[in-house]
Amino acid sequence: MYYLIAIFSVFVSAVAQMLLKKGASGEHGSVVKEYLNPWVIGGYALMGASLLLNVFAMSKGLQVKELSSIEALSYIFVPVLALIFFKERISVRKALSAALILAGIAIFFS
Repeated sequence: MYYLIAIFSVFVSAVAQMLLKKGASGEHGSVVKEYLNPWVIGGYALMGASLLLNVFAMSKGLQVKELSSIEALSYIFVPVLALIFFKERISVRKALSAALILAGIAIFFS
């Protein structure tokens, strides 16, 4: 159960990164608007939610070494979300790297 919370936390963090990228793109007119637009505020709010989910999972017994291994899933979630939302390409090198990460996680938890 707490592993699923940790995985969800990583996904939330990846979505937050997409919001931050959206908020950073384009012209904003001023520095204040650049950092205080809805996309950036939403991204930081989701980062905070991800942090709280991590703390909750660790308070219920998830070990730091397990959480840090699960957080490696962000190397899978972020490129896939970037492909979906920003049409960024996933190169063969990135795909192979993601496969190695998944293999490492599988070995760690087996």
